[in-house]
Amino acid sequence: MGASKYILSTMQEEYKKRNDLLREKIAKWRKEGSIVRVKRPTNIARAHQLGYKAKQGVIIVRVMVRKGSSKREKPDNARKPARNGRFFNYRKSAQAIAEERAARKYRNCEVLNSYYVGEDGVYKFYEVILLDRAHPSITNDNEYKHIVDKKGRAFRGLTRAGRKHRGILNKGFGSYKNRPSKRENERIK
Repeated sequence: MGASKYILSTMQEEYKKRNDLLREKIAKWRKEGSIVRVKRPTNIARAHQLGYKAKQGVIIVRVMVRKGSSKREKPDNARKPARNGRFFNYRKSAQAIAEERAARKYRNCEVLNSYYVGEDGVYKFYEVILLDRAHPSITNDNEYKHIVDKKGRAFRGLTRAGRKHRGILNKGFGSYKNRPSKRENERIK
């Protein structure tokens, strides 16, 4: 078993046990801003699995996303309670929302991928791997240059979290209604 597998297993045990060190980290993260640039990944093994390299032009950002469904304001005019429509679940996952927020703040970067790092009662925390579009070390890297060419990957649902909420991670039987997209498939009928 390699070093990265040991790191992954220890991180998973930390998440399951909710040990004091992780609780302290999350309490500290909660007091920071909602989008914070980080020097190095919290879960280095998971970051490497998703394509992270420790080189110039690769940025790690921790994003804090509020848990639960969205709550709208109470309507002014009278209506029966069933028609109030105050709580709506997002179609996108919290991870996809985190990727979009990171991409919106760092406009010169493209989202490579993201992973879960923790949660408390109110927030979920994700680390997003970003690539600087104009950096020479990124444009010359064979693995990264095709990713940087596609602008707005997070907004168009081209990252792994985006493909998941679009329903196109699966192939074959049972997924034919998801292509080319759910909306387009409905329109064709």
